[in-house]
Amino acid sequence: MSGHSKWATTKHRKGAKDQARAKQFAKLIRQVEVAAREGGADLDGNASLRTMYQKAREASVPLDTIERAIKRGSGDLDGVRYEAVNYEGYASGGIAVIVETLTDNRNRTSAEVKNIFAKNGGDIATPGAVAWQFDRKGSIEVSGSLNEDQLTEWVMEAGGENLSHNGDNFIVTTDPHELAMVRDALEGFGVTIISSDLVLVAQNVIAVTDAGQSKKILRLMNAIDDHDDVQNVYGNFDISDELLAAYEG
Repeated sequence: MSGHSKWATTKHRKGAKDQARAKQFAKLIRQVEVAAREGGADLDGNASLRTMYQKAREASVPLDTIERAIKRGSGDLDGVRYEAVNYEGYASGGIAVIVETLTDNRNRTSAEVKNIFAKNGGDIATPGAVAWQFDRKGSIEVSGSLNEDQLTEWVMEAGGENLSHNGDNFIVTTDPHELAMVRDALEGFGVTIISSDLVLVAQNVIAVTDAGQSKKILRLMNAIDDHDDVQNVYGNFDISDELLAAYEG
């Protein structure tokens, strides 16, 4: 996985420790609502909802809060109707960026996302200019305490596509439609699952070695991610652990 994955992991772990926790909860609840609205309230019959449900539970969102979100999404309770709107753009050095949002006001969100790009040295691109550089994948983070050879064997047997290091842990990449199946199989082998999600993975990554450029990219990524309507933000960059640590410091 790319440096973007390392950035995302660091970002989510930090968010779980401070005031960003409430904002993370709100984003997860919104994702659950939309998944229930688009595919129904049955976890077994709606793979997307099952993934979002697990993601919310892994983030310690209360069960009753998740269940109310499912009911709002399925129409059993009244609630705001959100729509998915994606934006494409570039960060410093031509780094490709995709922003996934859920919004109840497309015009407001569009103006605000464009403003974030402009204020942080980025540029909005036309639809399709960037998306072709990414593939939708399932991503499962598992404990790094396992023997890598044994884990690789289990991943292949479970139907996973790839295994890679992510800090002290491992990332298992899957076909997006087989995420739940692979996760269940790995749990059956006794693998400790840390998180699972549907993500976009860059087909090719650009190594960023300049400290100044890395700061510009990370500043833009964090500013976008901080927006209430933004659910995910992806980039095709690879930044070293040293530069990430320097930025966080």
